[in-house]
Amino acid sequence: MHFVNAKGILTANNGRCGMNIYRGCTHGCIYCDSRSKCYQFTHAFEDIEVKQNAPELLEAALKSKRKKCMIGTGSMSDPYMHCEEQLKLTRQCLEIISKYEFGIAIQTKSERILRDIDLLDEINQKAKTVVQMTLTTYDDNLCAILEPNVCNTKRRIQVLEEMQKRGIPTVVWLTPILPFINDTEENVNAILEECIRVGVKGIICFDMGVTLREGDREYFYEALDKNFPGLKEKYIKTYGNSYNVPSPNNAKIMRLFEDTCKAHNILYKPDDCFSYLNDLPERYEQLTLDLI
Repeated sequence: MHFVNAKGILTANNGRCGMNIYRGCTHGCIYCDSRSKCYQFTHAFEDIEVKQNAPELLEAALKSKRKKCMIGTGSMSDPYMHCEEQLKLTRQCLEIISKYEFGIAIQTKSERILRDIDLLDEINQKAKTVVQMTLTTYDDNLCAILEPNVCNTKRRIQVLEEMQKRGIPTVVWLTPILPFINDTEENVNAILEECIRVGVKGIICFDMGVTLREGDREYFYEALDKNFPGLKEKYIKTYGNSYNVPSPNNAKIMRLFEDTCKAHNILYKPDDCFSYLNDLPERYEQLTLDLI
C-alpha cells in the first residue's frame, strides 16, 4: 500500500460522476479485468494506491456542483478492500455525499459494506442509494478458488438481504460466467433464485462468458494451471487470444436468465439497469430548486 495526493476525484460520464478512492485490489479474483495492461498500472496490482486526499477533493467538488447527481464507485477498484477497515476513506466520502445530498451507486464484493449501512440508509432517505453486489458462483468451494480473498456468495446474498430490510435498492452483477467452470444452468439458476428472494431491482449480465486481454489473460491462465490442470489448453484451443470468451452454453443460459427476470419484474437489459443506476429522482432535484 502506498499513498498519493490525487489531482481530482470525480470523472463525469452521461450525467453520473465516477469516483475511485483506491487503485489496485487485494481480493485476488482470478478473472479481474482491472489487471489488464491497458489501465497502465505502474505498480504491483496488490500494492494498493491510496488517494489519501480523496475526501477533501470530493467535498470541494460537491460543494461547487449546482446540480445533484448519482456518484458511482467500485467499477475499477473495490471500495471495501482490506485496507478500508483501517483507512475508512470510503466511509468519509459517504459522509460527504450524505452532507451534500447526492446519490450513491456503490459496487463491491465485500461484506465490509455493512459497516456503513447506516450512512447508506441516510443517503437513501435524502437522495438515492443503490448497492451493487457481484455474484458469480453459488458453490462456496468454487467461489473460494475464483474469488479467494473476499467473502463468499452466500455472505454477499446476506448483505443484499440486509439492504432489503432497510429499503435500500440493490443491483447484482452476474458476471463473469467462466466457460467450463461456472457456466451451468444449475449455478446461474441458484443465483437467480436468491436474487428473487432478496428482491433485487436489477441484474446486469451482458452474456455468459468472460473478457480476457493482455495482463488479465496471463494471470487468469496461471490460476487455471494451478486450480484446473489442462483447462488453459482448452481455452487456447477454443478461443485463441480473443477478447470476448463466450460460454458454449451462452444462448441457453441467457434465455434462462432473461425469462426468469421477465417473470419476476427484475431489470435485466444493461441499458435499463444503467439508467436506473444513473437516475436521481426528480423530487430531490425539485426540493433543491425550492430551496434556492
